[in-house]
Amino acid sequence: MDKLKKAADLVLKKCMGLKPKEKLLIIVDKRKKRIGKLFLEQGKMIASKAKFLEIPVGKVNGEEPPSYAAEEMLKNDVELLITTKSLTHTKARKNASKTGARIATLPDITEDMMKRTITVDYERICRLSKRIADIIDAGSVIRVLTEKGTDVVFSIKGRKAHGRSGGILTKKGKFGNLPSGEAFIAPIENKTNGIYIVDASLGGIGKVDKPVKVLVKNGYAVKITGKKSAKELNKLLNTAGKKARIVAELGIGTNYKAKITGNLLEDEKVIGTCHLALGDNTGFGGKNQVPLHIDGVIKKPTIFIDNKKVMDNGKLLI
Repeated sequence: MDKLKKAADLVLKKCMGLKPKEKLLIIVDKRKKRIGKLFLEQGKMIASKAKFLEIPVGKVNGEEPPSYAAEEMLKNDVELLITTKSLTHTKARKNASKTGARIATLPDITEDMMKRTITVDYERICRLSKRIADIIDAGSVIRVLTEKGTDVVFSIKGRKAHGRSGGILTKKGKFGNLPSGEAFIAPIENKTNGIYIVDASLGGIGKVDKPVKVLVKNGYAVKITGKKSAKELNKLLNTAGKKARIVAELGIGTNYKAKITGNLLEDEKVIGTCHLALGDNTGFGGKNQVPLHIDGVIKKPTIFIDNKKVMDNGKLLI
């Protein structure tokens, strides 16, 4: 079995726990059809019912799929959403999860990424993600700093961290992102303050041409500056209105095989990075509902949870 087939087989059997009598749905767009068909071939070897559904390429991460796809997502046991733009933070995905479907989103996944970051030790990633998530849950305030000028403070009291499954989505109603590898939380929406500097990549944009500086007041990104990447980020946020500028997420990467490539799906999983997102966070305990979710990855952060330093210039201390 070649590396791609091995990765697809691992996703279906280990990550999703697909069984012979279950229904499998694979949703793709034209750019991801080849990878989707690879999963379909492997899926047909396991499940008696496997459906392949193509939708148009989305404009932004978090955009709702067409109604015919949303309806189809209510009828299956296992679903793989292999699209260019992420369907993770959509009502369609959330409604499908409520039916008990086990769902993995693989937004903008590439064959190279599959070979490197899917065939991993999931127990190892799970242990690290759980350790970080447990420390986050015990805290009330998180502060992130970098040598490039990031200094931002989040209130997390009463919120719960996610990511402990480490990519194992075999329980009813479970969903996650593959490749896996992050511990993340939705900060309280109106209490984030400070500046953060995105120096790696932005969701839907790629590697930043120059660092993007985001000024946050009371949870809201009031000013975003930089070069081309900053302009593109402002443009994307403007398509979804003011609520798209709410700080929605803080995450810490835990996948030991991930590296910075410019593809957010992988970049946000890199150990030694953290990521902040603007936009929707209703899928993981937040209250800001908007059809957009854009992550920005920060290299070598220093992170304090309450008064405990958990990362020093990109090096985990736990």
